[in-house]
Amino acid sequence: MNVLAQGSVLAQDTLPAPAVAYGALSPLLVLLGAACVGVLVEAFVPRASRWATQVAVTLGALLVAGAALGLYATSASRVDLSTLSGAVAVDQPTLFLWGTLLLLGAGSVLMVADRSVEPGGAFVADVQAPPVGTVLTREQASATSTHTEVFPLVLFSLAGMMAFVAAGDLLTMFVALEVLSLPLYLLCGLARRRRLLSQESAVKYFLLGAFASAFFLYGLALLYGYAGTVSLAGIATATGGSDRSDTLLFAGLALLLVGLLFKASVGPFHTWTPDVYQGAPTPITAFMATCTKVAAFGAILRVLTVAFDGVRWDWRPVLITVAILSMVIGTVLGLTQTDMKRMIAYSSVAHAGFILVGTIALTPAGLSGTLFYLLAYGFTTLAALGVISLVRDGTGEAGHLSQWAGLGRRSPVVAGVFTLCMLSLAGIPLTSGFISKFAVFSAAYADGMVPLVVVAVVFSAVAAFFYLRVVVVMFFNEPHPDGPTVTVPGVFTTVAISIGTLSTVLLGVVPGPVLDFATVSTFSS
Repeated sequence: MNVLAQGSVLAQDTLPAPAVAYGALSPLLVLLGAACVGVLVEAFVPRASRWATQVAVTLGALLVAGAALGLYATSASRVDLSTLSGAVAVDQPTLFLWGTLLLLGAGSVLMVADRSVEPGGAFVADVQAPPVGTVLTREQASATSTHTEVFPLVLFSLAGMMAFVAAGDLLTMFVALEVLSLPLYLLCGLARRRRLLSQESAVKYFLLGAFASAFFLYGLALLYGYAGTVSLAGIATATGGSDRSDTLLFAGLALLLVGLLFKASVGPFHTWTPDVYQGAPTPITAFMATCTKVAAFGAILRVLTVAFDGVRWDWRPVLITVAILSMVIGTVLGLTQTDMKRMIAYSSVAHAGFILVGTIALTPAGLSGTLFYLLAYGFTTLAALGVISLVRDGTGEAGHLSQWAGLGRRSPVVAGVFTLCMLSLAGIPLTSGFISKFAVFSAAYADGMVPLVVVAVVFSAVAAFFYLRVVVVMFFNEPHPDGPTVTVPGVFTTVAISIGTLSTVLLGVVPGPVLDFATVSTFSS
C-alpha cells in the first residue's frame, strides 16, 4: 500500500495540471456558463416569467461573450496560443470564426425570441390558447406551454461549435461535435405538435448524424493507430515518416472527412439537409444553415491545414471531385424545387461546393476567401430565412413557390429584401455573394486549379436560374386571391433581418476591412 501511495504521489508530481488561458477561452466559458444558468432557469423560474428571463440571459451572454472576444482580439499582448494541454488552439482564424458564430448565433436567437412572427410563436406547442381562468390538466398544460428550453439548447450548441473550430486534437473535436449536434436534434423536433415534418426531420437528422459521428470516431481510431496520437500537430509530424502504413492514414482521413463533410452539407453527404431544413422551425433552420456550416468548414480548414498539409497532393483530387459533385447536386436538384426552404437547402449544398473550392487551395488567399465566404453567406441566409418566416397563407408559412406570386405588389419592402438575398446567393456584383465567390475562385485559380474554377463558374451561372425564378414569381406573376400575406415582424425579427440585409450590402460594397482581418497565413498548431 505504501508503494502504491508513493507511486501515486510521484505520478501527481510528474503530471502538473494543464495551464488554462482564461482570457482566451472567456467567450467559450461565458456561453457554457450561461447555458447552465438557462437550465437552472427552467427548473426554478415560474413559467410566466420564464420566456423573458431566458431571452435576457441568452442575449446577455452573447453580448458579454462578444465583448470578451473583442477585448482579447484587440489586446496588444495577444499571441496565438494553445491551451488546455493543446486541446484548444486560439489563433486569428479561431477569433474570426468565433466572431462569425457569435454574430450569426445572435441573429438566430433574435428570430427564436420573437413570438410575434406567428400566432403563439414558433416554439409554442399549440396555437389555441385556453380561456383565462381555465384549470388545465398536466397534459393540457404541457400541450400549451412555451418551449423555453430552446435557449439553453442553442447556447450549448453554439458553445460546441466554438470548441469545434478551435480543437487542437481529434478527441476534443469529437466531443465538441457531439455537444453541438445533440441539442440540434432536439431543436429540430420542438414544433412537433404544430408541424408533423418537425418530428420527422429530428429523427432523420439524429439517425444520419449518429452514422456520421460513427464515421468520424472510426477515422479517429485509425489515425491514432497510424500516428500514436490524436493531436493534429502530432499527426502532421507522423505523416513525414516512412515506416508507417499509409493505409491507416488515408482510410482514417477518409472516414474523418465523411463526418465533417456531413456537418457541412457537402454533397453527396447532404441527404439530411432538405428534409431537416424543411421540417425544423424556421429560426432553427436559420441557426443550422448559418452557424453549423461555419463550424463545419472551420473544422475542415483546421484539420486539412494543420494535420494533413503534408499529404495534400493525395487528398486534393478526392476533394475536388467532392466539390464538383456538391455543385452538381445542389444546382440540378435546386432547379426542381418548389418549396422555399428546400430550395435554400439545395442552395446550401451548392454553396458548400463553392466554399470547398477555397478550402482546397490551402493558401493564405484561399483561407481568407473561405473565412469571408462563410461570414457573407451566413448573413445572407439569415436574412432570407427571416423573410421566409414572415410570408404566410391561411395555414401557416407559405412554403410553396406559387404562394409567393405577387408578393412584390402586396409587400414591396419584404419582396425587395428577399430579392437582394437571392441576388447575393446568385453572385451578382455589388453584393457579398459576388465578392465571396470572386475571393475563393481567384485563390483557386492562382493555385493552379483552373478546371475546377471553370466548373464552379458554370454551375454558379446555372444556379442563378432558380434564384431569379423566385424574383420573377414575386414581381411579375399575378397574386393568388387568398395570398400571400406578410406578418408584421416584431422588433427582434426586424433587427435580425436588418443585420443580415445591411451586411449583405456592406460586405459587397466595402469588403476590404473584413477581408484584411480574415487574411491569415495558416492555422496554428
